[in-house]
Amino acid sequence: MSTELNWFKSSHSAGDGGECVEVASSGPAVLVRDSKDVTRPHLTVSPAHWARFVRFAADR
Repeated sequence: MSTELNWFKSSHSAGDGGECVEVASSGPAVLVRDSKDVTRPHLTVSPAHWARFVRFAADR
C-alpha cells in the first residue's frame, strides 16, 4: 500500500518563488504545506473547514 500523497499547488502560483501553499487530501483530512519548504510539518484541517476557508478567500 502506498502512503504517497498527491500535492496540488494553487493555480494562482506564479512559480517565481513567491508565497505559495500546496494541498493534499488524505481521507477525512485536508493537508496544507509550504511549497517552498516541504520538509516542514503540514497543517491538518477537516474538509468542512477547508471549504469554509476557500469560500472566505474567494470573497477577498
